[in-house]
Amino acid sequence: MNFQDKKTYNPTAQRSNSSEGAFPTRRPPEKEMIFGIRAIIEAIDAGKTLDKILLRRDMTSTIGKELLKRLMGTTTPVQKVPVEKLNQYTDKNHQGAIAFLSPIDFCSLETLVPTLFEEGKTPLLMVLDGVTDVRNFGAIARTCACAGADALIIGSHGSVAINGDAVKTSAGALYHLPVCKVDNLQHALQFLRDSGFTVLAATEHATANYTEVDMTMPTAIVMGSEEKGIYEGNLRICSHQVRIPMSGVIESLNVSVAAGVMLYEAVRQRGC
Repeated sequence: MNFQDKKTYNPTAQRSNSSEGAFPTRRPPEKEMIFGIRAIIEAIDAGKTLDKILLRRDMTSTIGKELLKRLMGTTTPVQKVPVEKLNQYTDKNHQGAIAFLSPIDFCSLETLVPTLFEEGKTPLLMVLDGVTDVRNFGAIARTCACAGADALIIGSHGSVAINGDAVKTSAGALYHLPVCKVDNLQHALQFLRDSGFTVLAATEHATANYTEVDMTMPTAIVMGSEEKGIYEGNLRICSHQVRIPMSGVIESLNVSVAAGVMLYEAVRQRGC
């Protein structure tokens, strides 16, 4: 299990050479959060789906170790943060632990793929590498549902939070679209290649046009974040790299728009 330390944002701090203050952490509705280690353990035992857990960085208690033990083998990310970060989410006694509930259940990729083939489908999957903006994620999920994609795949670390805002921006599509959260995106991409998928990376650095690759076969389209693109290690696993031609002064599309272009090229090729 990987732990990620996150910097604490001070809402009163000033940016250098600027009078504009930093924004405080947005508080989700309390119904989307669970406070306290014992309560989180009980939620896990009750089968609740958790999007992520924040733990106080210096926690060494026995019950804290028990929580970590319960999470072994799951894809729920745990972030160790300063107590000030936890305090930004609630004024209640959180006891050094906050869990964020997911409004959806996640699918196992290893179970989903054989099921799709058994159903006689030619699967079309969307893989997001490092997309963290909830509006982009929601728009992509909505387009996936409209285009008939079979699933959306994200990493358990460095990906968007699946919460009420994500469902809202997807226009409810996340209630109908299978979402797989994987612990290691490179392993997931290799699994898809080994399963017979064409793993297609959309990147502005490619030379081939996105219309030049056959998407009538089982296909997984990989989209990266607008800031960093697709991680180099993931890029090397992909079968093909393609680009969407740009003719204006802007060098790239919004990731949700680019994802829509890629998905509907697959729809066009498949004659759906």
